[in-house]
Amino acid sequence: FKLDSLHLERSRMSENGGGKEGKEGKEKSKKAVELDLSNSAKDVWLVKVPKYISDRWAKAGPNADVGKLSIKRAPGMRADVSFTLADSICAPITGITEEESLKLVRNSSTSQAIPKDHKFKISSIAAQTLGVFGYTPGDKDAVPATPDKLQIEGKVVQRAECGPVSSKSYMNIKREAITKAGEPARKVMKLDKHVTTSFRPVANHAMNIQYEKQKKMEGKKMRDDKEKVMEILFSLFEKHQYYNIKDLAQETRQPISYLKQILNEVCNYNVKPPNRNMWELKPEFRHYKKEEEQTKKEESDSDSD
Repeated sequence: FKLDSLHLERSRMSENGGGKEGKEGKEKSKKAVELDLSNSAKDVWLVKVPKYISDRWAKAGPNADVGKLSIKRAPGMRADVSFTLADSICAPITGITEEESLKLVRNSSTSQAIPKDHKFKISSIAAQTLGVFGYTPGDKDAVPATPDKLQIEGKVVQRAECGPVSSKSYMNIKREAITKAGEPARKVMKLDKHVTTSFRPVANHAMNIQYEKQKKMEGKKMRDDKEKVMEILFSLFEKHQYYNIKDLAQETRQPISYLKQILNEVCNYNVKPPNRNMWELKPEFRHYKKEEEQTKKEESDSDSD
């Protein structure tokens, strides 16, 4: 019993040959590819196997022996079909974590040893016509490019269900499935040791320490002479018309309360948009007042000419 026949995609073959006409039929005909019918006369079995077997088969190598099939026929009775898995397939899966093992159980599979002996329950497919198709993707980057290949692997002549023979290993799998199905994905654990230093609360974070250190290096902000502060303010307002109080405090290096006293004398505080919460020099202290008047005068002279 070879694994290469298990990697084939199964689909139904319609015996009636008809189909829906119209737009849907045209779209399907556009996607049609050439079908290889060389194996159309080959007889195959369609077998439903447990999830733990299909998982082991998927991990086996290509053309690997996965088991042996035994068929006993008696006159006037259905054939007695038994299937024995290979030892390499039945062996428990090692090298995985507990979380991965639990994930297998939740997906109706297992990491422990699986039953070796199984029985086939045969059923009839007299009212159906089934086939097995094989698909091999092509390589468009190859030179020359190889197209996709679709072929019939055989016609289904028998349907069966594979079930384990009652054994200790099968009981262990069912017991594991029942016990672990009720376990939550996350658990609350009690710590036996004290909390490590990495989890202890920090009295003062590194960011606050760096800020305090920088503050000490800069020194305490001292009040400068009023005239000197006003000179700095005037020079700043020559560059920009509007300033935020924080920017002015940073540039002048003065306490905000002292700076506001000076600003109230020489500046106006805007409370309306678009320059809300910004300071602007009063008209009598603006150094660009004469330039504005000169510009307006030149514009009016040009208009009169």
